[in-house]
Amino acid sequence: MTQVTLPEYSNIATTLKSDSLAVTPAEMQGLLCGMLCGGLDPELGNWMPMLYDYTNEGEGWPHESKTLAATSLGIAHKQLSAGQMDFEPLLPDENTVLLDRGDALSEWVNAFIAGVGLAGVTAGKLSEDAKEVLADLAEIAQLGIDEDDDMEEQAVLLEQVIEHVRVCAMTLHADLGIKSQDDEDKTPTLH
Repeated sequence: MTQVTLPEYSNIATTLKSDSLAVTPAEMQGLLCGMLCGGLDPELGNWMPMLYDYTNEGEGWPHESKTLAATSLGIAHKQLSAGQMDFEPLLPDENTVLLDRGDALSEWVNAFIAGVGLAGVTAGKLSEDAKEVLADLAEIAQLGIDEDDDMEEQAVLLEQVIEHVRVCAMTLHADLGIKSQDDEDKTPTLH
């Protein structure tokens, strides 16, 4: 069985841009992951109209970009549902200019928060852990790279923040996300 992977960040960005979509790969995946972590069932297909409304004024996406979004959703769902630590936000690689990588993280987090909202999560549905995670993410969305500081130190701090974002997403998914069929099969039946 071959593992499905996404193209590189820059290739996805090129496809989205050539399809005249004003969304970055980070925003696309952040939005989709937010919907997943907010309890969206990807099998229902209702993610597409939400994606179109949020990113393209309700207009559908061209085929290649829509396929990238569907693949991204499938990969994220599999990673988040596995309950393992292999989930990764879609960001430019470490060789990218640090400021651009920081901006992409901010875009991802903002879109993630929006995706949670699009999935219909309200404050009343949230556990204390989920409220704390969303508060952390709201603060992270406001962070930026200080060009006047030591860039090596800033790079280390950015990696720590990215790790925290990963954990926040996985925590929220564990709290609100749809469990995979495998997880449901492991649940004992009470008689």
